[in-house]
Amino acid sequence: MSIDYSQKIPNNVNLSNDRTLQRALEHWQPHFLDWWREMGPNDFASADVYLRTATGVDAQGWASYGAVKMPDYRWGIFLADAIPERKIGFGDSFGEPVWQQVPGEFRSQFRRLIVTQGDTEPASVEQQHLLGHTCPSLYDLRNLFQVNVEEGRHLWAMVYLLHAHFGRDGREEAEELLARHSGDADKPRILGTFNEPISDWLSFFCFTYFTDRDGKFQLKSLAESSFDPLARTCRFMLTEEAHHMFVGETGIGRVVRRTLQAMQELGTDEAQALRGQGVVDLPLLQRYLNFWFSSSLDLFGSEVSSNAAGSFANGIKGRPDETTQYQDHLCTDATYELQTPDAEGGLQKETVSLRNAMNEVLRVAYVRDCEIGLKRWNMQIQKAGHDLRLKLPSTRFRRSIGAWANVPTDIEGRIIAREEYQRRLPERLPTPADRTYVQSLMQRVTTPGKMAGWIAPPDRGINNLGLDYEYVRLS
Repeated sequence: MSIDYSQKIPNNVNLSNDRTLQRALEHWQPHFLDWWREMGPNDFASADVYLRTATGVDAQGWASYGAVKMPDYRWGIFLADAIPERKIGFGDSFGEPVWQQVPGEFRSQFRRLIVTQGDTEPASVEQQHLLGHTCPSLYDLRNLFQVNVEEGRHLWAMVYLLHAHFGRDGREEAEELLARHSGDADKPRILGTFNEPISDWLSFFCFTYFTDRDGKFQLKSLAESSFDPLARTCRFMLTEEAHHMFVGETGIGRVVRRTLQAMQELGTDEAQALRGQGVVDLPLLQRYLNFWFSSSLDLFGSEVSSNAAGSFANGIKGRPDETTQYQDHLCTDATYELQTPDAEGGLQKETVSLRNAMNEVLRVAYVRDCEIGLKRWNMQIQKAGHDLRLKLPSTRFRRSIGAWANVPTDIEGRIIAREEYQRRLPERLPTPADRTYVQSLMQRVTTPGKMAGWIAPPDRGINNLGLDYEYVRLS
């Protein structure tokens, strides 16, 4: 399905045939642009950036490349092609035709999910507001900006649904999406991870690896929704989300590669010696991985959740790849076994309805997906002849939501005394000294083809261009 770029708001939803909706969105558009100018990439409005823009939602048309000034980027509303005669794939209405409008009894649940998803998109742009000033290369600067403009379009995707299907409530929620700000003391973003500062590129790579991967799983779940406009919206968003995770995985992989080069040159893995060479020692990287992985785990919610059960039963939110990966799409009698802490500081087994455990099903699938990058980075380390292996901490470690919230555990998930937990945190999470050191590495490099000393070059450029291409032309 092609996208009409002749309109003020590019779209493939025939917006011009709904003048009321078109006017409402055109009223919101200037507010979005004001937000972008204030909270988007700082001081880069006049730069020409080699960006990808969707021209269609099929495999051939979803991306064209060219130099664009970011305030002129053509944000719009793009839904994946409808699946003819699509049926509801899970829950109590399994097998019935999907909905083109939101059933009245589910309006509040759908609105809450769409607002929460929509809130994460501008939040990440705000978190990354200043990163351009410390870019390790023009290649990385361009990738940052590609992520930013796509997060802006994902905000448009959710705002369209709010305007088109939720009346005055939806319009008010769309305004609020621009009123909250990441880290704001009075009006913070809804989810805690999206209020964490991202002041260095190591955090950015961890965020795009772990937190955008959470986004992938949330979008895959919503892409199964019985509300077809939401499902189609999320299916197209997933196409763009893949690039964000690519930026994270390859970014961390390049950090590992550069560190291994320095270890070979120096003949040591001693942290202070490596820091003397201006690279990220692997234990420091491990602490960053621990921080962002554990932070992202809470985004899935509590292990046992009546809201998750209701969302599944009512056809609002399914499991990722629901229709292809599972046999039982009703889950009325199925159960799920959890290990939770007991009142005596030990462990207990708890059997709950599978519907109530849908958040945990999603989290387990997410953890498996996170492991893929770890295997690739560890393969580099193994080939270089070193014994250290990067690993994910236990899903019980540093949790703030659910059965393990505020339960002190070690990195393997064993319950320990709170005093020991606090004492060992500097071994597990980035310390102020770690963050100061990483910040010291953040020296801006904008010569085409050159890289900062703490990160290796990528394997290839963008869209078959060389690494020395001027991906961002700075004025």
